[in-house]
Amino acid sequence: METDPQNDSKTPLSAAGWIALGVLAGFFCVSLWYAVKVWTAMAGVQMSGWGWTFLVLGIVVTIGLGAGLMALVFYSSRHDMDQ
Repeated sequence: METDPQNDSKTPLSAAGWIALGVLAGFFCVSLWYAVKVWTAMAGVQMSGWGWTFLVLGIVVTIGLGAGLMALVFYSSRHDMDQ
């Protein structure tokens, strides 16, 4: 049984791959810094019960939508609907 060289998981990253990872890591660090900055700047803000309810509801709906769409992608891929 032959192995497919394009499907080998031990293939090292090219220079472009490392650059892309560096850029993504930079974006992550900047977004994390900004999130901490905004979170600490809003330390005196009070949120009502309705605010917390809708915040949690928004998070749950967003995660559910993302999970549902990913499930559809995997389902269509496994059943050869991506032709």
